[in-house]
Amino acid sequence: MTRRLSRLPAVAALGGGHGLAATLSALRRLTPDLTAVVTVADDGGSSGRLRDEFDCLPPGDLRMALAALCDDDSEGRLWADVLQSRFSGNGPLAGHAIGNLLIAGLWQKLGDPVEGLDMVGQLLGVRGRVLPMSAVPLTIEADVLGVRPDAPDEITVVHGQAQVAKTPGRVLSVRLGPDRPPAHPAAVAALRAADFIVLGPGSWFTSVLVHLLVPELAEAVVTSRAQRILVLNLVPADETAGFSPAAHIDVLADHAPTLRLDHVIADERFAGLDGHLGTYVESLGAQLHIARLGMRDGSARHDPLLLAASLAGAMGL
Repeated sequence: MTRRLSRLPAVAALGGGHGLAATLSALRRLTPDLTAVVTVADDGGSSGRLRDEFDCLPPGDLRMALAALCDDDSEGRLWADVLQSRFSGNGPLAGHAIGNLLIAGLWQKLGDPVEGLDMVGQLLGVRGRVLPMSAVPLTIEADVLGVRPDAPDEITVVHGQAQVAKTPGRVLSVRLGPDRPPAHPAAVAALRAADFIVLGPGSWFTSVLVHLLVPELAEAVVTSRAQRILVLNLVPADETAGFSPAAHIDVLADHAPTLRLDHVIADERFAGLDGHLGTYVESLGAQLHIARLGMRDGSARHDPLLLAASLAGAMGL
């Protein structure tokens, strides 16, 4: 049962990449009291290069979250485009996102990742706050079945987010390095203060469930007074190719056995792939919300307005 609040809710959203950006684009339409808790395990592209060169957190997922929280007016969209734009050419800056360099530069100047992110947020006039899930950069390691076509029953250990995300095999489990990584205290505080915690959508192993592998974050999610909302993907992504909707939930349960959900939001087409999804979700004590959530152009992206409507329904707004 959703609690009725006399104010706009405090919401914490966990994830990374395009999935978290979709959630934040929807949530900023519902409440200004919004905190993004973002994965810091990216090791590819511009983020990986900056991480290696400056021994800093990878800024890419944090940048995308900030861009998603910009307003829809002309100034907000301009700043979002600037953050996301990349240098062209073949020189040392080629491929770097402008926002990544801004964030990394502020970190070097200020010496505090959260202070730097807050400063960028103030500059852009974002609605909400962006926090790293950990104070140190993390590494993903996965057990993957069938990486080699000539050995389909062999389990291979794949290292790094970029490699896990594009592996041709079936991901069985993931873990983080360093072992039992520290959560950022501000992220833990945001989860404990939230009325709602939103997980997903996104790359299931490398963006969504990694938060549950940080012990302090997992404990905060599980013990928070907040209601927990899971947003399923529109289609199975590369990491979960062939997974049913219920299998996505099972993956979370396998990695975080004490996790309980209150609401599950699914696109009508994806939910239709699993005739037992409703029964399965109810057995977990959660309520299933099914609606059309995809963009009208047919791409595998959540429409912010449609997702906002479903989230509002789950929150009782």
